[in-house]
Amino acid sequence: MKILLALLLLSPVASLAHSRFDGTWIIDANTMQLPQKPIVYSLAKGMFRGPGWSENLKIKADGNDQKVPETGYWDTMSVRTLDDHTVEIISKKAGKTMFTEVDTVSQDGNSLTQVVKDTTEAQAVTIETLSKRVDERPAGSHVLSGSWRAYKVSRSQNGSIIKYRCTANGFSAETPLGEKYDAKFDGKYYPVEDDPGHPMVSVKRVSPNTIEQTSKHDGKILGVLRLTVAADGETIHATYENKETNTTTSYEMRKQPQ
Repeated sequence: MKILLALLLLSPVASLAHSRFDGTWIIDANTMQLPQKPIVYSLAKGMFRGPGWSENLKIKADGNDQKVPETGYWDTMSVRTLDDHTVEIISKKAGKTMFTEVDTVSQDGNSLTQVVKDTTEAQAVTIETLSKRVDERPAGSHVLSGSWRAYKVSRSQNGSIIKYRCTANGFSAETPLGEKYDAKFDGKYYPVEDDPGHPMVSVKRVSPNTIEQTSKHDGKILGVLRLTVAADGETIHATYENKETNTTTSYEMRKQPQ
């Protein structure tokens, strides 16, 4: 759920005194190419399993907070069925609500709308994902069960904007939500401040117009982002390889007027 914000923070650099990367940028949601790998949900007999969970990790869908493997963003989750087509999932860290997700399946059972409210920062960010069913749900399960392929993601504006500044020695980035980092071009990892997950980033200059960046958490590589700025300095093409899910997402960023 923080994947897109991480993409924003892992941003390009250049060696020029006044870099074409300098300024304010926004993700163009209409250009986003999402992974083709389906995500799988299971909700049956009062038990829930989400995308990427191990086969032996299930929680009761009774609306109560339950312990789950701890990450930088949550240590408990609750799941409850609101009706025959709607499920609510709430993730918390040390008792604080971090993400609230409402999954709604269409009446024909073939479309899924997921609305996530990210409250990890001072301002909430809303992310909406639209998906299509790619297989039949198992007999006797909730209509959310089965495999889904996302085809569109949109975010509230406060979660899509970032400001960059480059120097000859390094690069700094800051979002309207307060998340920021200042990294040097020395191959070392630097912290992303004001992010409850405490990720680290490292940058590598591939060419004057392209940079490759790597993010990690607790020593584990999370993903690699390759960014290429256009010759006119008005767009950035980004490709993000998620090492945890072995998927790739690409998108364009557009420079905003000063």
